[in-house]
Amino acid sequence: MIYGTGVDIVEISRFARFVQENNDALIRRLFTSGEIDYCAARKKSAQHYAIRFAAKEAFLKALGTGLRDGMSWQEMDVVNDEHGKPGIRLSGRVAEVFREKGLARSFLSLSHDANMAVAFVVLELA
Repeated sequence: MIYGTGVDIVEISRFARFVQENNDALIRRLFTSGEIDYCAARKKSAQHYAIRFAAKEAFLKALGTGLRDGMSWQEMDVVNDEHGKPGIRLSGRVAEVFREKGLARSFLSLSHDANMAVAFVVLELA
């Protein structure tokens, strides 16, 4: 049974500015070290940062909480499996809230075109 859905769209150029300005403090606040390593190694790193941010926002919308009650951007890690399929690995307070709500699985879809990155999340009850 579906608990919630969330979608978010982000302008890639916004993240291109962060990269060009070397805004490391902001990047370290929004992304895990694994995400930073992944994005920084890509030719179009801003596109990868943008889509990961959209995924985190979409996840929080599906969860219905926003970022509050001790939750952190660092507790949501956008990862890819061995086939490239995206997912969100949770930790800390975000993982606790996920379990408290009786949720079992999350599904993530990502896409980008031109200057836009979009993410869609579906959360499933246990």
